[in-house]
Amino acid sequence: MTSLKSILKKKGYVRIPLKTTKTNHLELKAKINGVKGRFILDTGASNSCVGTDMTEKFQLETQESKIKAAGAGASEMETSESKHNSLKIGKWKFKKQHIVVFDLTHVNTALENHGAKTVQGILGADVLNKGKAVIDYKNKCLYLKKLVYKY
Repeated sequence: MTSLKSILKKKGYVRIPLKTTKTNHLELKAKINGVKGRFILDTGASNSCVGTDMTEKFQLETQESKIKAAGAGASEMETSESKHNSLKIGKWKFKKQHIVVFDLTHVNTALENHGAKTVQGILGADVLNKGKAVIDYKNKCLYLKKLVYKY
């Protein structure tokens, strides 16, 4: 019987390990603009985001946004945005990642209250759609299809 791993590898996917946190979230490491961070994988988040306190760390050039963020018990939060960032997750790369920036204090407080490590951001459905994501919950890994850039 052919494994999911071998089928997806033949189709040009890369395998990214996931970790289950104490809060039962899926967590992964990624790089934004070459800088490492820890992120929650959130299939319900429409956009990928980082905390406002992480803009310098990830070298984000931000601008005001009219979009209000909501989620994890908070709503109508002010946001800013950053365009054209590089995103690298394992061997998967995207060169023009849009990132929403807002206060993730409520998220990190909830994680800390349950004994989990804080995160710098959330990877959302925007990345999952671009990468034609497949999540293998049993083996705790994410598969993203390599992007082919035409110059």
